[in-house]
Amino acid sequence: MRILTFLKDRCLLLLLHVVCMALLFGFLRMTGYTRDCAVLILLVWGLVLTVFLAVSYLERRWYFGKVEEILGQVDRPYLLGELIPNSFRLEDRLYQEMIQRSNKSVIEKIKQLEEQQKEYREYIEHWVHEVKAPITGIASICENYRKSGGGRDCPKVLIRKAFTDILQENCRIENDVEMALYFARSENVYQDYFIAQTNLAEAAYEALAKNRLLFIQNQACAKVDCPDLAYTDQKWIVFILNQLLLNSVKYQEKHLFVNIYTKTGNGCVQLVVEDNGFGIPAEELPRIFEKGFTGSNGRRVGSSTGMGLYLCHKLCKKLGIRIFAQSEYGSGTKMILEFPVGDFIIYANQMR
Repeated sequence: MRILTFLKDRCLLLLLHVVCMALLFGFLRMTGYTRDCAVLILLVWGLVLTVFLAVSYLERRWYFGKVEEILGQVDRPYLLGELIPNSFRLEDRLYQEMIQRSNKSVIEKIKQLEEQQKEYREYIEHWVHEVKAPITGIASICENYRKSGGGRDCPKVLIRKAFTDILQENCRIENDVEMALYFARSENVYQDYFIAQTNLAEAAYEALAKNRLLFIQNQACAKVDCPDLAYTDQKWIVFILNQLLLNSVKYQEKHLFVNIYTKTGNGCVQLVVEDNGFGIPAEELPRIFEKGFTGSNGRRVGSSTGMGLYLCHKLCKKLGIRIFAQSEYGSGTKMILEFPVGDFIIYANQMR
């Protein structure tokens, strides 16, 4: 800190002293003091003021020099508020308190970003292992087809089966890629969604169409009865429904039946995906939306990642939708999406 900069900062104080000294000189002359006495008094005043400014300048230069030294030594400058030396000045203490509050906010944001990066990195690492399975499956199908003598003389049944198997494995890859894409977008949903009146039946049919081959392979049936409308983003709802349908197919051991329907009441529209699969044990039901939780059913089928329902819950939270489950172990599961709506929307749905 240069002395000229310091004096410029104190210009109002210096101006006040000059004015006061001029007034005092006039007062002393009017009250009978000689000119020499008045000048001597002003010289003493000026000397005291100079000493005060000099001490103040040295103290300020030492203080800010210490702060700059600390700032140059730490590898995390945003922690400066915790390291600033104590000062007797009120303004220094107030600045330090404000810097500490600001630093706390920065540290919390940095921690949040680090958690997000860690979560995304762990998911991508897990996703790479998952997507390798269908890729290996496709390679195996092609190799088996080659060994069986695939060519012009190959039976059409074998060719059709090979193509069907490849399509199914490709569908798995597509689902894994889509999940990774939505996971990456889940922190900034507001940048990629459009709220509009959504036909929930259309969303259900679109999700079922994406899983057509999977349902055919597992001899699963589905019924859609969704006359009600909701205000949401259809693309994101289709993705959520797709994850719920994949879970229904994954966790079943008998002829699967999925019933997708809507119902209204209590100022909301509920979209229900009901199946007759394994069901969820009561003690595991509160944890199904936790990241990485697979439960006994996940260990039973051996291919669960624990990320599907976690991502669905995360997206629903961003979209202002409530998602919850009702289940009885051994008797199937109901996954319920609850869309809050006004009374006029419910009335319009009932009039359809």
